[in-house]
This record gives sequence, C-alpha cells and structure tokens, in this order.
Amino acid sequence: MSEVIVYSSDYCPYCMRAKQLLANKGVAFEEIKVDGKPQIRAAMSQKAGRTSVPQIWIGEKHIGGCDDLYALERAGKLDALLKA
Repeated sequence: MSEVIVYSSDYCPYCMRAKQLLANKGVAFEEIKVDGKPQIRAAMSQKAGRTSVPQIWIGEKHIGGCDDLYALERAGKLDALLKA
C-alpha cells in the first residue's frame, strides 16, 4: 500500500471532498495542514508546482488536487495507484 500525503486547509471544501473519498476507500493518509504555516505552504508549492490545496501524493507520484483525484477514480485508475 502506497503512502498517501494530503496537504490541506481546514476550511477548504475541495480538501474535505478529497479526504472523504480517501476515507470512504479505507485509505490511511498523512494530512499536512498549511493554515497559518507559510513555510509549509511554500514547500508544498515548490514540490507540487501549484499553490492551491489540496495537493495529493500517492507514494512518489504527485496526483494533483481534488479534481485530479476524482478523475483518477472515475477512470478506474485510483485503486491500482493506491495498491502499488
């Protein structure tokens, strides 16, 4: 099972949707909150090339945000990534 990391913000509806999908699949994930932590947000932005949250990694692979996660799910590719 790949390690899943989600950079998120407390009041972000997209973060909530992404975490909900992972939780519904029974996926344990590490959540890194960026609220009030400019250094952590900057590190996430540098790593992801994006400033928005959520930013999601499965193993070493950067998935992107909530829409990207749901697109993988709709395409039937998310489960295989999670199991890799």
